[in-house]
Order: sequence, then structure tokens, then C-alpha cells
Amino acid sequence: MIARYTRPEMGRIWSEDNRYQAWLEVELAASETLAELGLVPREAAQALRAHAAVSAARIAEIEAVVRHDVIAFTTCVAEHMERAGAAEHSRWFHYGLTSNDVVDTAQALLIAQASAAISAALDRLLDTLKRRAFEFRDTVCIGRTHGIHAEPYTFGLKLALFFDEIRRNKVRFGYVSDEIRVGKLSGAVGTFGHITPDAEAQVCQRLGLRPAAIASQVISRDLHANYCSTLALIAAACEKIALEIRHLQRTEVREAEEPFAPGQKGSSAMPHKRNPVTCEQICGLARLVRSNVQAAFENIALWHERDISHSSVERVILPDSTILVDYLIAKTDWLVSGMVVSPERMQANLDLTRGLVFSGQLLLDLTEAGMLREKAYQLVQAHAMHCWSHGNDFRAAVEGDTEISKHLSLEQLASSFSSERQLQNVPAIFARVFESSK
Repeated sequence: MIARYTRPEMGRIWSEDNRYQAWLEVELAASETLAELGLVPREAAQALRAHAAVSAARIAEIEAVVRHDVIAFTTCVAEHMERAGAAEHSRWFHYGLTSNDVVDTAQALLIAQASAAISAALDRLLDTLKRRAFEFRDTVCIGRTHGIHAEPYTFGLKLALFFDEIRRNKVRFGYVSDEIRVGKLSGAVGTFGHITPDAEAQVCQRLGLRPAAIASQVISRDLHANYCSTLALIAAACEKIALEIRHLQRTEVREAEEPFAPGQKGSSAMPHKRNPVTCEQICGLARLVRSNVQAAFENIALWHERDISHSSVERVILPDSTILVDYLIAKTDWLVSGMVVSPERMQANLDLTRGLVFSGQLLLDLTEAGMLREKAYQLVQAHAMHCWSHGNDFRAAVEGDTEISKHLSLEQLASSFSSERQLQNVPAIFARVFESSK
């Protein structure tokens, strides 16, 4: 199901070969640490490092018989040791460990690999958003609230807002990626019945992990739920960007659109169509990432010191969520980088209501000039509603109002209808956003 969305690096991380290799690294780190502590013969640890190997295909064959993946894994390693003439040393493999010591600790290694790929993708998206935000910092467009024209805005501000949100998600993701870098080798119920806490700490250090402060047979799944929640926030941020571009690509708006390649077709029936298909794909897949959060929260409550109801779920949601988020970030980066922007259409839409979007500034200027606010509001709204209904020029209407001309000269009215005046603080906003990102 997920294969068609998999980028090569993320697909490799969650492959069966890499998963079993992570299991093997945990086992070998444990053997070497226990050898240093005098609990495993040094020559056994050295032989295991030299000859232990895994084969996903062979493990699958063994698992079909024994119906236990870790036993199939250890049997496969024993076979390799025997072929290497080191069968005697294989008895020290998996010494003192329970299955989930290996599985949970190795999963932390896989999540760390996936997190590194996602973090790098977020950096690339941030660079793209910053570049295009400055490109359109002063490109005036109409701001919309409730889908209705509100006041002048700039297209760069849209992108700066997206940048700020993605940056927060990068910070969050860094935290949860570090929080979940924990391993455990505390045994079947977490009591260190066979390996000491110091040994666990040394194994984890070898692997670049921290030991969980306490665990049952499993690492507590609130960590995984928090991680999946942050992945969902990243997906939602990508969806937010895509949804905005979808709206701006509508025929009635046409201010921005996703790239449309030469030879691309939009519809089997209507040759004129240029549909925002990538935007729609991003929005759709973000829903899937969010749905996995519910499953992650369901995994928190387990029977006593362990059951395996969470295991089958995580085999789906952790690869799917990380792969999808990596894909969504890459597609969003492609979308923003190649986005076609039409400043001319933005200006036409800004002018569409013939000055109505300056009613707020006119209200303030009349109030400052001495008119009671309630009276000013009533007067400005009356002109606005009439122009809305009849398509008249709002500025011409207010310039011809003697009550307004008593308070504001034509020069002052020109200032009331100035986009530059309303957008004079855009550079200050950019400074706050991007200087704080250095």
C-alpha cells in the first residue's frame, strides 16, 4: 500500500533487511558490553561481531514454521555462525535478553534514522519558503477573512506565516525525536533480572541511545504517541499550504497555481483543465497521517507489563507515518518552489471591489478627525453597502459626501485608500520572523 509513496531512503529504512540489521546491532552491542563486564566470553563477542549475519528471506522461511519473528531471527544468526565454523559461540547470542529488549531498542534506531531524513527535508522546505517569501514580500494582494475580501496583504506574508509554522514544527520534531531515542534491556517485566542497569546504560550508549528510566517489557507508548502527534502536525502544516494554493488556483481567483508540466493533462474529458492535483494529494494524505495518531494513542494502554496489541499496529503506523510525512514535505517543497504566481491577477482582485477594502482605514481616519465612531461606522457602512450592491466606486462615493469632506480633505482621503500605508510594517514583520530564525 505504501510502496508507491516511498522515497528511496525512507523505503530502505523501513525495509525488512534494515530492520533485522538493527536487531543485529542491538544484539552485538549487548554481547560486546557483556563481554567487557565479564559476563560473556570475549572470544564469543568477537566471533559474533565477525560472523553473525541475517537474511530477511531466510528469517521469513523460519518464521513460517516457528511463528515467532525473534526466534526466527536468532535461528538465522545461529545458522550463519555454524556455516562460519563458529557454532560454539552462537550460544552467547541473545544472552540475558528477552525478545522485546531487542525489538523496542532496535525500533528506536529505525525511528532515529527516519527522523534524520525528515529533519533534513524540513530544512529544505524552510529554505524554499524563506526564498519565496522574500521574493514576494512586497507583492500586494487581497487578504481574505471568511473567504471574503478584507484588507490589503502581501503574498510574501502568506509564505512567511507558513515558514514560521514549519519552523515551530521543526523544533517540536527535534524534541520528540530526541525524546524517543531510548532503549531498554531490562528483561521480561523490566526488573533487570538478568542484566544490570549499568549494562543496559552501556549498551544504549554504544547504540547512541539513552536508557529508559523505567520500562515494563516495553518502553511506554506515550513516547510513540507524542512522536506520531508531531508527525501529524507537520502533515497538517503541509496541508495548510496546499489548501491555500488550491483556493488561489480556483478559476475565479487565479492568483497562484501549482506547476503544470509540458504534456500534462488535467482531465480526460475537458482539455482546458489545469487541476491542483498535487495540492489535493497533500490534503488527502495528511488525513491518513492524522488517523494514525488515534491508533498510537490506543497503544498506550496495554495489559499489565506487556501485551502485543500495539506491535502489529506499529508495524503499520510508524513506517506509514514517517514515509508519508517525508513524502508530504518533499511534495510541498516541490509545490512552493515551482508555484506560479500572478501579481497582475492579485492586483485585479484587489481592485475588484473598487476600494471597499479600505473602509476600515477610512473609519479610523474619520474617528481621528473628530467624528464619533458610531456615526463614522454608520456613514462608511452605508456607502459600502450601496457600492457593494450596485458596483459603484467606493472612493468616488465617499469623496462626494459632504459630511466626510468636512473632516477629511482629498489629500487625507488619498491616504485612507493607500495600500502602502497599510503595509508599511511588512518589513518589520519579516524581521521578526526571519531574524529570529538565524
